[in-house]
Amino acid sequence: MTDRTVFRQTTMADRMTPEQRHHCMSSIRGRDTRPELAVRRSLFAEGFRYRLNVKALPGTPDIVLHRYHTVIFVNGCFWHGHKGCRHFVLPRTNRQFWEDKIRRNRRRDNAVYARLEALGWKIIVVWECELEKDAAVLKELPSRIRRLSAEYDKEASERRRLRNIRKEEKMAAAARHSRIEEEVSSRYRIPRSVVKVSEESD
Repeated sequence: MTDRTVFRQTTMADRMTPEQRHHCMSSIRGRDTRPELAVRRSLFAEGFRYRLNVKALPGTPDIVLHRYHTVIFVNGCFWHGHKGCRHFVLPRTNRQFWEDKIRRNRRRDNAVYARLEALGWKIIVVWECELEKDAAVLKELPSRIRRLSAEYDKEASERRRLRNIRKEEKMAAAARHSRIEEEVSSRYRIPRSVVKVSEESD
């Protein structure tokens, strides 16, 4: 399951001029943002070790904790369309462009989360605004990671149990088939030509 929270969308006035908006958007960093650094420092201080921006995984997660089979996305509220957040304010200028862009970003995010979950990864999404309010989000991260890791271990154990059941059923079916062939061979004399045809068809 994805550890995410959904909020209602609110609207606020966009007080920036087109020039200010362009400068603001062009100066936003894609990696090593202040929220990402805050999350990394907090995890490292708690003893967690991780990898960053693993391209082999869908969506190139910001933080990957292989030991806990958990990934963390630190999302900017505007670019990922955080509903109900004061940072998610669509610009007045070129509004249709931004609506389409944020819609695509949300759709891409949901597709990435679904692919990761299908691969068995646990997901935590930390929003930029959550880190501004207080330190509660960072304090809760270790327990959230360990809880998701425990869920993964439980699910992995169940998968192994089911695989073993299927393996045992397959072996039992093969054994039954072998016993039937032995019984038929002991009771009836099958012409060599028939046996040969049967072997070739297999």
